[in-house]
Amino acid sequence: MSEAGEKATVADKGRRLSDAIREVKNAAADREDVVVEMREAQRTRLELLAAELHPVFADVPADVETFDFVISSGLQPRLWIDAVSHVAMGRDRRTYRFVRDTRLGRVVLAESTDMKPVADKVTHYIAERLVERQRMMEGGVEPVLVAASDETGVAPEAAPGSSKRVGFGSGLLAVLAGILAGLVVAALLFRDRLAAFWPDF
Repeated sequence: MSEAGEKATVADKGRRLSDAIREVKNAAADREDVVVEMREAQRTRLELLAAELHPVFADVPADVETFDFVISSGLQPRLWIDAVSHVAMGRDRRTYRFVRDTRLGRVVLAESTDMKPVADKVTHYIAERLVERQRMMEGGVEPVLVAASDETGVAPEAAPGSSKRVGFGSGLLAVLAGILAGLVVAALLFRDRLAAFWPDF
């Protein structure tokens, strides 16, 4: 093969590789555009919900700092109500999901493609939190340990570390009971052999 033919072949390979690289970059850019468009669509829907709830947000007293009422950016935009609850769009990008994080996991409080029922649930949630806060400030919250309270209705305070001691003591008793039961069963199973050592057994 001539030197010119080899150069042409190398040039063709170079063009094919550069074309492939260009196609990959274009495809990646298209995917990124789709992701950005989807994110913007989600953010737009959350902004519409925030606009719907704006009168409710405005009615919250200025001295209450437990609520956020902001739309966060990122891969999945969220309308934060407070530190543990937010509204996000579902996988179909059309369903509003109002969720709350608890110690037992995430709880869905409302889910709908219609904005109104979700806005109603958010409004109700804000009202519940405000009433709960007011009752706590007035001291009207029921004690957690009602069964252990005395006649005055005030729950006695547990001594520091008492629950740990009770847990350890009950665990130790369970282990000792298991060992004792094992010894009794072993003695019954090997009674003949034990009789050889202790004739009175």
